[in-house]
Amino acid sequence: MSSFAQRSGEKELLDRDDIPFEDIRLNMQELDFINRRLGGHRITVDGLRAFTNNQKKDWKVAEIGCGGGDNLRVLKDWAKKEKKNITLTGVDINPHCIHYAESLEDNNGIGFICSDYKNLVFEKKPDVIFSSLFCHHFTNEELVYMLKWMHTNSRIGFFINDLHRHSLAYHSIGILTKLFSKSYLVKNDAPLSVKRGFTRKDWERLFSQAGLNNFTCEWKWAFRWLITYRH
Repeated sequence: MSSFAQRSGEKELLDRDDIPFEDIRLNMQELDFINRRLGGHRITVDGLRAFTNNQKKDWKVAEIGCGGGDNLRVLKDWAKKEKKNITLTGVDINPHCIHYAESLEDNNGIGFICSDYKNLVFEKKPDVIFSSLFCHHFTNEELVYMLKWMHTNSRIGFFINDLHRHSLAYHSIGILTKLFSKSYLVKNDAPLSVKRGFTRKDWERLFSQAGLNNFTCEWKWAFRWLITYRH
């Protein structure tokens, strides 16, 4: 477990700026499949459900690091099934990802913004901001800033769906991706992303450094954390 005591500082291939978009698209498609099969999308739904289980009828929800919009599609379908009026917006720094997201018919009704989240000023604050498999791409210092930003720019709160750093998760995803993935990005980055993931103590430390105390940290299958903050 010694190699998992601290977050890895090694950057993922996906964080480079010279990766062809066709390779990124295959990566996003495979990650969507993994999220559907291993319950990652269900955790995102759980995160939003915790906020919307009250009497407020209209919700504005924004995702930072939205990629191709797969999380937002899941939330759109869930909101329709639950008869909830939710306006969804995705934010991503990569213009190719935004163009791809906007081209998908299943994303109709979802708004997309191409921007570094740090430079974004909402015309009206979203009720809830969230991210999924986004935080582990950043350093601890960058994450403290991100937590403060989500706090400042959300009206009601925010939630995070990200990875639990654990040896079993690392070896399991390594085997699965070697056997089934066709993406060199997924094969390289999926195990590395676990080593860049978090323990409960990591989250406690990050929130403390951000000056935010009113949060919950729930472990979810398979090796995920659902972090929820309410104003």
